[in-house]
This record gives sequence, structure tokens and C-alpha cells, in this order.
Amino acid sequence: MDSPAVSPTPLLKTNETSVETKGEGRERFSSRLAFYFSAVGSAVGFGNVWRFPSLVFKYGGGAFFIPYLFALFLVGIPLLVLEISLGQHFQLGDVGCFGKIHERARGVGLASIACGYMLVTYYSMLLAWTFNAFFASFRADNFWDQDEVSGTEAKEYFYQTIIGMDIVGDDQPDRLVGMNVFYSLLTWVVIYFSLAYGLEASGKVSYLTMGFPLVILFVFLGRSLTLEGSENGINEYIGESNWGIFSDHPEIWSRAVSQIFFSLGTTFGIMTAYGSHCKRNEPAFLNSCVVALSNSMFSFISGFAVFATLGHLAYLEGLDSVADLEYSSFGLVFGSWPVALGTLPGGQHWIRLFFIMLFMLGIDSAISFMEAFLTVLHDTKLFHNVDRKRASLVLTACAFLLSTLYATDVGLVFLDSVDYYINFVIILVGFVKCVAAGWVYKIETQIECLGPKIVFVYITTTFGSVLLACAMWFGVGNAAAGFFGLVISYVMGMSYVGYLMSKKKQEDQTLTWSDMLFDLTMSNVMKLREDLVSSVGHIPVAWAFLIRHFIPQVLLILFFLGADATTIDEEGNEVKMFGNYRGYASPCQILGILTIVFAGFLVVSSLVFPKLYEALETVDETETKVDENNIDEIEMEERKKVETTGSVQLSKGELA
Repeated sequence: MDSPAVSPTPLLKTNETSVETKGEGRERFSSRLAFYFSAVGSAVGFGNVWRFPSLVFKYGGGAFFIPYLFALFLVGIPLLVLEISLGQHFQLGDVGCFGKIHERARGVGLASIACGYMLVTYYSMLLAWTFNAFFASFRADNFWDQDEVSGTEAKEYFYQTIIGMDIVGDDQPDRLVGMNVFYSLLTWVVIYFSLAYGLEASGKVSYLTMGFPLVILFVFLGRSLTLEGSENGINEYIGESNWGIFSDHPEIWSRAVSQIFFSLGTTFGIMTAYGSHCKRNEPAFLNSCVVALSNSMFSFISGFAVFATLGHLAYLEGLDSVADLEYSSFGLVFGSWPVALGTLPGGQHWIRLFFIMLFMLGIDSAISFMEAFLTVLHDTKLFHNVDRKRASLVLTACAFLLSTLYATDVGLVFLDSVDYYINFVIILVGFVKCVAAGWVYKIETQIECLGPKIVFVYITTTFGSVLLACAMWFGVGNAAAGFFGLVISYVMGMSYVGYLMSKKKQEDQTLTWSDMLFDLTMSNVMKLREDLVSSVGHIPVAWAFLIRHFIPQVLLILFFLGADATTIDEEGNEVKMFGNYRGYASPCQILGILTIVFAGFLVVSSLVFPKLYEALETVDETETKVDENNIDEIEMEERKKVETTGSVQLSKGELA
């Protein structure tokens, strides 16, 4: 009599059930339109009306659009598709999604969330300053009561009075600016109440905070275009380009990519969180394109309004070009639009409306940074049952305390410095996300097919050759040597890979070269695409190629390109901008550099010591382990029954 076999069917049923019920009980967007408003509202913010125009202003006018569009279509949209698709497919936030890719990749999601949390602590201070400026316009000594206000006067008012830099001697904080602490607290109270009552509440907020500023932007644009000298500003925005900027400031490429990431909300865990609140069968690729193009269109229109106003200010000050205006950073907006709006009948009310628009643009972005963090916490077995209101209170309270650094009299200096270094964190997080998705996903299967030596030599060759080239380009400063080193090292490495593959083929005659090459170069990311498509619908094959063979290599180069940028110090010497940004004091530079170190630590520590982050296992991972343990127990019981039955039958046979 044959012994009965133990069937693996229960394990298959358990997995199938977990997939089918994945995301049950999770908050959902009420409609696709609700998702669009929330996602576009998150993407559209200060980065569109402040950062984008200031970068165009700094980097050659229309010339900036070349790296910007390159970054949008070849880097930004593919990464946005990755984040939204992962969130939808796994129904988890960033840490959970990258934990699903590999347990050693949880640090990638952690670095992403940390990047967003570090950023929102100073982003909230921009909102606080806007609050301050709005309420200051109702005081008896209202600055905007003057008959004529120049752009320079408006900028100085913002820096000296609103921020509180009027008595700053060096870059060391001497005092807290009480009004900014108060308005920062008020900002965080608004963020808390928007978060605490769930996605439905924050979704309703987004209808107002996205729709109203869009209407006001077109009103401001119409007014800006009627100002004298505006046509000169528009011409410098899209009609003239400083092509020498590419050789004088090659870091323009890295700044364009970081602007796309910053503006789209990628690399912060936001879009993964929002994707996880969509139904699994939503068209992720279509949704990503709608969000990305809507965001860029808002930036483009904002640029018209800002440059038209700058043209008017240049005309008033008798300057030949807007490039002669001494504006930068947040002062670009505060030194231009309020001045133009002040020329309208009832100008003070228009200026107040402008501050309301800025606050509404920024608040939903701030909410989304925190929503990404909350989503990750709720996904984990450790915090899954923690009340949302309590979690929101703890997160917002901690963020408020951290943000007080920027409420000091040198808050803008710290903000500007950290914002510069956050660009490197953004690029770093984008790089490791693409590596995890394109190279690490199902790497065990790849190793099983080809062997570890072939796989790891190929990975080392691909990224090692890029690192060698970067060392030549930016360390030695020899472009030709860099290209030569890139080609030679890659050819040598791939020759060795080819030799190893030929040996593998000799050992296993069933292997073909085409199958082996596909397994080596595309199997990971194509398997990921296949799994995602089963949930989110169409994703182009070109996306898979970009995620694996283009974006991570480009981001690696751009990281070092940005770090190699130079500036002129106070003594007229050319120095590296990294570590000497704007000549700010050491504490500002150290704080900024620590943001990069912290993000890198999270990635590396998770890679080397994955057990450190076991507490961040998701609820479904815990349930899967329990199911597997139960199945093991059932199998053991079945085996015992089989062994017992066999023993009884054997005893009967002996007796017979």
C-alpha cells in the first residue's frame, strides 16, 4: 500500500487568498478625480511658483527647459510610474513595497520617508512666513500701504521684517522670531487636523487647495501680462537662452532632475502612499502621466506670470534685462508678484489673496509628506492598531519642534543650505529605488539560473565602470580619460561575464545564449513589470529599460556632477560648492551634509543588517509567516499520521 503524499494545496490557497484580499479595509479615494486632485495638489506647490522660476532665472532662461524636459520624460515620469504602481500592486507604503522587493531593501523606503520628513520641517516654515506676511498686511503699519513699492523694497521687507533677519551678524542663530514660531505652530495645527481625520478629510481639502490657486494663478497671469515691460520678461523666459550655461554650470542637469523629483513628489514616498489608496486595477501609467503633465503645465504657466512681472520690475528700475535684478530663492516670488498686484485697484486685497494662494499651494504638499509617513506606520505590525489621531499628533508635534530651527533669525540661511543638500538626498533615493526595482527584484531567481558569480560580476561591471568614469571626470578633471575608462572597464568586465556564461553553457547544454542574455540583462525588471501589469494595467516595455539601464546610471553621474559644482568665495577663489554653499557658516553646511549621511545610513544599514528593521514588517508579512508556520505544523502532523499508519500496516504484515 502506497503512503499518501502531503499536498501543497493549502499553501497555494493561502497565498491566493492573501492576494485577493490584499488592501481590504484600506482607505480609498472616492474616485479617480479625487486621486488626481490629491496627487496633483501634492505635486503642485512652492516648487512650481518659487523653485522652478528661480531655476529658470538662474540657469539661462529658456536653456533650462532642455534638461528640465529630459528629466521629466526620461527620469521623472518613469519613477512616478514605479511609485504609483508599487503602491497599487502591494497596497502598501514605501517601506512595505521595498520590503516586498527584498527584505534588505526596506532601508530604501525608509530613506525616502526620512527625506520627505526632513524636507517638510523647513517646507512648513515657508508656510509660516506666508501666514506671517498675510496677517502683517492687516496691521496699522502695513508695509503695502505705501503708494509705490519697488521690488527691492518688497524683498528687503520680506527678509528683514517677516523672516526677522534685520539684526543678523553672522550665520549663527541668536534668537527665535516669536511670530514665526507662533505661525509655525498654527501651520502644524492645520496639518494635524487635515491628517487626523483620514484620507476623506485631506481629499476634501485638496479640492479647495488645488482648485482655488489655479483660478487665482490665471488672474495673476492676466494682470502680469498687461504690465509695461512684461514682454521683455516673457522674451527672456522662452525667447532667449544662454547656451553657455551648459559649460559654465554643468550642474544644471542635476538641478533639473532634483527639481522634477521635488515637484512631482517622487522619492518622498508620497506617490507610493497615494497609489496604495487606489484600487489595484487603476491605470497607473495613465494616472502618472496626468499628474506629471498637469504639474509641469502649472510650473510653465507660473513661469510666465513671474517673468512678466520681472520684466515690469526691470522696466521700473531702468535695467536692460531681468538678469540684472538681484533676486534669488524665495525672494524671487515675494519681490515680484506683490509689487505687481499692488498696482491693481484695491491692491492690498490682491496681495492678501496672493498670500492665501501661496499657503493653499503649499499646505497640501505638506500634508502629503506627512501622509506618506502615516501610511508606512499604519502598514507595520508594530503601529497598525495605533489610533490615527494619536499617530498624527506625535508626528506633527515632533516636526514642529524640529522646524523651530528655521524660526530663528537665520532660519532662511539654514533653510537655503539644507534645501541645497536635500537635492543630493533626492537623487540618491531615486538611484537606490531604481536599483532595488530594476536589479534586486527576484535576484534570487536570477542567481539560481545563472549563478552568483555571473550576476555579481555583471552588476559590478555596470556600476563600477560608471564610478570609475565619475572619478576621472570629477576627481581628476579629465573628460577624455573618463570616457576612455568607462569604455575600457565596461568592455573588460563584460568580456569576463561572457567567459563565465560560456562556461555555464558548457555545463548545461539546455541553456541558450538568448535566454541567458535576457536573464542577465532584463529578467528582474521585466518580471517586476509583468507582476505590476497584472494589477495596474499597461506599462510600456521602454519603462523597464529606463528603470534598469538608464535612470540609475544617469542619477549616479548627476550626483557626482552636482557635488563637483564650483562657486566663487568671498576672496574671489574658485571652490567646490559642496561644503561651501553660498559661503554659509560650518553649522549650516554640516546640517545639510548630515541629511545625506542619514539617508545613506538607512540604506546601507538595512542592506547589511536587515534584522534591524524587522519591526517594520507589514501586517500581511506577519500573517504570511503565521500561515506558513501553520502549514508546516499541518505537514508535520500529516507526516506523523503517515508514519504511524505505515508502522501499523507493517506490524500487521509481520503478524500475518
